[in-house]
Amino acid sequence: MFNPTVARLTYRALLGRRRALILCALPLLLIVVACAVRAMNGADDQVATQLLGGFALATMVPLIGVIAGTGAIGPEIDDGSVVYLLAKPIKRPSIIFTKLVVATGVTAVFSAVPVFVAGYVLNGNSQQIAVAYTVAALVASVAYSALFLMLGTLTRHAVVIGLVYALIWEALFGSLVEGAKMLSIQQWSLALAEKVAGTGADVTSDVALPAALVLLVVITVGGTILAGQKLRTLTLAGEE
Repeated sequence: MFNPTVARLTYRALLGRRRALILCALPLLLIVVACAVRAMNGADDQVATQLLGGFALATMVPLIGVIAGTGAIGPEIDDGSVVYLLAKPIKRPSIIFTKLVVATGVTAVFSAVPVFVAGYVLNGNSQQIAVAYTVAALVASVAYSALFLMLGTLTRHAVVIGLVYALIWEALFGSLVEGAKMLSIQQWSLALAEKVAGTGADVTSDVALPAALVLLVVITVGGTILAGQKLRTLTLAGEE
């Protein structure tokens, strides 16, 4: 299923100079803020959960997911170069699966790694807070990549829709509005973070862990399948 050639082309597209600078900006900001907070306040578990949950998981991770997920296939569809890829003897599910793996890897590296570093700086991984949020960021990376990869195949406005989702739904409604929390990838990943951190830490989710796991699988598998189906349509259109 995994195609090294497609992977290489996708990595090259995602890690070009302009996109790489954007991908590095938010993680760097998170680590700088974490260092400043630690210098001013010392180790504080509550501050660590607020920064890692309120900024990293609610804003940084979905934004990186938008960049990586839509960038894995959206530009190729926009400029028409996807036709050349589809003309190759490569199975369509293999293309989508490979792009999902690449997008997930990029999202995880630029989100989970800085989350762990920031968490360790903030409180030295007290109460497993750094590890808990790192696990949440890793799981969220998979779900966001699948969601935004799907959007990249469905619409030319995937980046705009993704930004609205990341900045308004996840960062605002997903954190504050009770009914919306059930439909928030952030809250689903927080359920895992809560499990890892244990009862002593101030890490909570409004979604029960079994439901969160099911929803994470649904959005990941469903998004991948839908993206594959859309790619089949593009193939037929190109051939015609």
